[in-house]
Amino acid sequence: MTSPPAGRDDGSAADPQPLVCDRCGTSAGALADGPPLTWTCSVENGVRRHFCESCSRENLRAIEGRLDSDWW
Repeated sequence: MTSPPAGRDDGSAADPQPLVCDRCGTSAGALADGPPLTWTCSVENGVRRHFCESCSRENLRAIEGRLDSDWW
């Protein structure tokens, strides 16, 4: 759970933040429901990163190569 920014304690939900590909910088715009279904989400060193469809496709083998065998 995150805290609202300092000075803002009105109980409202935080405004959706724009989603940007961590590799190429492509923007998916401000999304309230999460990334588009075609984007990839990765947790690297405890940090959640999102990758657009193009970057995900271009790097699919590298992504799969890091998965534990339980995933494939």
